[in-house]
Amino acid sequence: MTGPIGSRPLRTAGESSEIPEGNVAELFLGAIDSFQKSDALRYKRDGRWHDISHGQLYEDVKRAAFGLEQLGIRPGDRVAILSENRTEWLVADFACVMSLAVSVPLYPVLPAEQIEYMLRDSEAKVIFVSNREQLEKVRALRSKVSSLENIVVFDDGVAVESDEIDLRGLLRLGERRLEDKADAAYRAAALAAGPHDLLTILYTSGTTGRPKGVMLTHNNLVSNVRSVLQAFDITAGDVSLSVLPLCHIFERMAGHYVMFTAGVTICYAESFATVGENFLEVRPTVMTMVPRGYEKIYSRVQEVARQGGAVKQKLLAWAIDVGSRHLDRKLAGSHTSPLLGLQYAVADRLVFSKIRRQTGGRVRYFVSGGAPLNPQIGYFFLSAGLTILEGYGLTETSPVIAFNTQTFNKLGTVGKPIAGVEVAIAEDGEILTRGPHVMKGYYKMPEATAAAIDASGWFHTGDIGGLDHENYLSITDRKKDLIVTAGGKNIAPQPIENRVQTNPYVNQAVMIGDRRRFAALLVVPDFDALTSWARSEGIEFESLESLVKDRRVIEFLEREVLGPLTELAQFERPKRIALLPRELSVEAGEMTPTLKVKRRVIEAKYKQVIDELYAEE
Repeated sequence: MTGPIGSRPLRTAGESSEIPEGNVAELFLGAIDSFQKSDALRYKRDGRWHDISHGQLYEDVKRAAFGLEQLGIRPGDRVAILSENRTEWLVADFACVMSLAVSVPLYPVLPAEQIEYMLRDSEAKVIFVSNREQLEKVRALRSKVSSLENIVVFDDGVAVESDEIDLRGLLRLGERRLEDKADAAYRAAALAAGPHDLLTILYTSGTTGRPKGVMLTHNNLVSNVRSVLQAFDITAGDVSLSVLPLCHIFERMAGHYVMFTAGVTICYAESFATVGENFLEVRPTVMTMVPRGYEKIYSRVQEVARQGGAVKQKLLAWAIDVGSRHLDRKLAGSHTSPLLGLQYAVADRLVFSKIRRQTGGRVRYFVSGGAPLNPQIGYFFLSAGLTILEGYGLTETSPVIAFNTQTFNKLGTVGKPIAGVEVAIAEDGEILTRGPHVMKGYYKMPEATAAAIDASGWFHTGDIGGLDHENYLSITDRKKDLIVTAGGKNIAPQPIENRVQTNPYVNQAVMIGDRRRFAALLVVPDFDALTSWARSEGIEFESLESLVKDRRVIEFLEREVLGPLTELAQFERPKRIALLPRELSVEAGEMTPTLKVKRRVIEAKYKQVIDELYAEE
């Protein structure tokens, strides 16, 4: 097959196929009519879990949709959602679907100035906000957003001003229309939305430059949902714990639309901090997370063993070794020796079964996306009897391009292209994709759209990767993130960073070295583990700043971090590390809301630290 760039054949995989077109209202109404469960959604409040039935959700969505009409929202108008994960998020989203409005989800962690830009750019007329904190943000910028007419607050008891209303008030407003518009007419109007009509505008995280509004159609999402449901075993008997932000396209599609369409009971975690507790309470069977979540579980296992002393550390190391050898035999299709089988049974009883219990004991599989998963993490989980199915996609592709499945799962890859999706590898190694999942374009940015989607319909992902002989796709790095040393050597930083972050003494790692003589690392330690080690060594410190400057601490972490990297190519191997005294954060502008490092910001913010690192040579 001839490739999309030039005349040279390019490596391709996947093929176009007939995925039925549709709109998201079909998915919503299909689930409502098919399942009628008492626990469609679950949320925790005042220390206990509460259920919302399909029937109650349907009525709330209908009233909210009519309420939006009463506020003057017409088909095609933009409605923003600024909220943490909660059941009201779904009500707002499906109300937009059923009223033919275009939703604009926003990350609640964003500062007011970024929210202002997105509201102005999208020309949102109404915004849903979760609580008083988010309401105050919007109030502060409202005079600068001329299109904004109304604010709807989810929380009860928040004092509202003119042109503001709480959700209960919106539902009461919509109830006035119930007698005027029959249910059949309400459904018919929503189902009349064309598959290529605009469904949502999602603003990219913006690791470089200003955010771009990604326009996704109804069929972009529907095609992705239907392709995923063809490949995965998901049923109404499953329970999902929703942790990732619903404004992230991965959770929106996989954790929201897919789960809801399949009739899965969706439980909303209270926060990232309570995930461990929520695991034990709802005992999920399927779940989506980004790699950082799995890394934290892995690090926690190592930290517990370290705190337990030398015996527990040796037991964990032994169990990991046994699990690895047992898994190697299993993946190779070889018979396990009686001795190895017995060893694994002991390791499972003493170590792995306890890890499974900490996730609720019922997980059939995890799904990972949003960033590359360290193969070592996937291997560890699979050894412990917990399968992680890794996939790949972008906001611009709705998002899924490729995924491992329960049937076809190759560790270290992101799987094969899903049904209806084509993938090609360009001459420079960039991954291209084409199909019904590719966005309509960037909102108000025709030049950026033309640069991203070529004349043959191929979307240029900006990621570097390759296809193996079985058409499994692997990701090397972001094209813009590749480090080119002063000697002209190319280094892909993400695999090295991911490996470093599995160390129990490391929280975050950022590789640097572009146009420099050698590569180096900025490291944010895991301060709980590091302070515990420092005290055991009799190292006194007044603050984290003084701790990371202590020569003994630096030398210890250099051994921990750089020691395991000796098998890397000489030019890839970081030569030095610098320790940072605090965690990189979204609030400080150092990371995107999807927890991707803003490399340019980091390099500018820590220029002095970096310059001193290289000046030591």
